[in-house]
Amino acid sequence: MVASPVVSVPALALTSALLSAAATILIRHGLIRHGAYTGVWINVAVGTVCLWTAVLFTGGVGHPTPSALLLFALAGLIGTVAGRLTRFIAIETVGASITAGFMNLTPFVSSGLAIVLLGEQLTWPIVVGTCVIVLGTTLLSTGGRQLGLRPAQLLIPAVSAACFGVVAILRKLGLSGMGAVPGTAVNVTTALVAFTSFLLATGQRGAMVCRGRSLVYFIAAGVAENVSVFLGVVALSMGAVSVVAPLQNVTPLFVLVLSIIFLRGIEALNARVVAGTLLIVLGAWFITALGAH
Repeated sequence: MVASPVVSVPALALTSALLSAAATILIRHGLIRHGAYTGVWINVAVGTVCLWTAVLFTGGVGHPTPSALLLFALAGLIGTVAGRLTRFIAIETVGASITAGFMNLTPFVSSGLAIVLLGEQLTWPIVVGTCVIVLGTTLLSTGGRQLGLRPAQLLIPAVSAACFGVVAILRKLGLSGMGAVPGTAVNVTTALVAFTSFLLATGQRGAMVCRGRSLVYFIAAGVAENVSVFLGVVALSMGAVSVVAPLQNVTPLFVLVLSIIFLRGIEALNARVVAGTLLIVLGAWFITALGAH
C-alpha cells in the first residue's frame, strides 16, 4: 500500500495563490511610505536569499546547460526586473485589486506566444478563454475609469502581465536544461545584480535604504511571494499543470477579499472591477485547465 502525500497538490497550489495575494496586500502597504524602486529591490534581494536557501535543500544546482543559464538570466531581466517593477508601479498607481486582475492576462500572453513560437495548437478553450478575458479586461478597465483612473495608467499592469507571459515561455525552454528551483534562483540573482547596477548607475542609491513599517512590509512580501513561487514549483512536481495552474489563478479572488479586510480606506472597489476580475479568472481557467485536454 502506497502512503498518500502529507499535503495534497490542490492544497499546495491554493496556499501558493493565497501567499501571492498576501504579498500583493503587503506591497500596497509598504508603498504608502516608500517608492516602487525600493520595494522591488528589497523584494528581489529577499527572493535571492530565499531561493538559494531552497537550492541548498533541494539537491543543489545540478549540471545546467549554458543555454538554460542564459534563458533563466534573460527571464530575470524581463520578468523579475521589468515584470516586478511594473507590477509594483501598478499596485501603487491603480491599486492591488485591479493589478491582481490584470495579472491573470499572463496565461493569455504565454498561450499566444506558445502557439506562435513553439508551434502549440490553438484549441477551443484558448479561444473561449481569450474572449472571456477580453470581456473581463474591458469591465476592469471601465471600472477603473469610474474610480478616476486614466487608460494609460491601466496599461501598466497589462505590461507587467505581458512580461510574466514572456517569462513563462523562457522558463519552459530553460527547464529542458536546468531544474526549476536553481533556474529560478539564477533568474532572481540576475535581476538583483541588474537592478542594483541600474540604481547605482542612475544615482538612486537611496532607493536601497528602507526603514520602519515599510521595510517590514516589503520583507514580509518578499518572503510570501518567493515561498509562493516555491510551493508552486513543488505542486507542479507532484501534480499536473492542468490541476495546479487554475488553482494558482484564483489569486485575484484572494486579493479582492483581502483588500476589503486590510485595505479599507486605502483602496476603493466597484461592481465592474469585481465582475471584471471574476471574468479574467474564469478566462484564465479555460486556458489553463481545459486547454491542457
